[in-house]
Amino acid sequence: MARMRPADVLRVGAAGLRTRPLRAFLSALGVAIGIAAMVGVVGISSSSGAELDRQLTALGTNLLTVASGQTITGEEAKMPLDAEAMIERIGPVRSVSSIGLVPDAKVYRSEHVPKAQTGGISAYAARLDLPAAVGASLRSGVWLTEATHALPAVVLGHDAAERLGVTAAGPDTQVLIGRERFTVVGILEPVALASELDTAALVGWPVAEEELGFDGHPTVLYTRVDEQHIEAVRDVLPGTGNPEAPNEVDVSRPSDALAAKQATDQAFTGLLLGVGAVALIVGGVGVANTMVISVLERRAEIGLRRALGATRGQIRVQFLTESLLLSVLGGVGGV
Repeated sequence: MARMRPADVLRVGAAGLRTRPLRAFLSALGVAIGIAAMVGVVGISSSSGAELDRQLTALGTNLLTVASGQTITGEEAKMPLDAEAMIERIGPVRSVSSIGLVPDAKVYRSEHVPKAQTGGISAYAARLDLPAAVGASLRSGVWLTEATHALPAVVLGHDAAERLGVTAAGPDTQVLIGRERFTVVGILEPVALASELDTAALVGWPVAEEELGFDGHPTVLYTRVDEQHIEAVRDVLPGTGNPEAPNEVDVSRPSDALAAKQATDQAFTGLLLGVGAVALIVGGVGVANTMVISVLERRAEIGLRRALGATRGQIRVQFLTESLLLSVLGGVGGV
């Protein structure tokens, strides 16, 4: 028998697929599912990792939070009034901002809402430089200014605004904090490095003291530090922020939580890749099974070709081409 040209090899290999279209489709589908799963998982994982890296680069990894913890009796501890000023004296510290919880000021959409339905929203006194410290941005309106931080004006966190049904800031939009009505001047986007702000109603420090009975003690301090001195500053923050009771101070690095989340996502990605690999193996076994059955069913055809002069190698190339075409169809579909 004459030597087969590449076009003849493809034509003969495709003949087996054309005569058994349903079997060929199901075999190619198994390969397609496996490849699609692997490509999709790798793509989504890479995109998520790149987004997290971009987010961390934009927000910075040099943020340390100093929060009041608990006393040895289990009560809520209080940071000193001058905690900010003391922390600012640390050499590598670039900036310090803070919020202070106003415990007795609940937040409602109006006076008609039952008192028990607080929506999990907390009222905080906030410094004017808070957005720069935590990398917060506004979805609507503006942040508190020198002109408004002593007035009944409030900036709502992303989740707080949704729970209160506030879609946009404006002079006609008001909420009830304690017994006072505050005008919503701004709404924040979600804050990745300070998630507690998402469910917060943030008012100026002076108006919180004058109208809401705030005692002036900061609850959480946000400290930006030189990257190369983060660990050293982290070690001295408890004693600096609260010299009398450093054990009542909790220091954390929010970017570590994001990094841990990334590690969790990577572990989950590995699991999904395993599932995709199993699907790919199943598809490959399906192709092999199809070809074995095809050879058994087509022994008469093989005998006829051999009788007409086809060599063992040509028969082998015919079925190998058929299996490769199946894999290519599944691969293209999966990608």
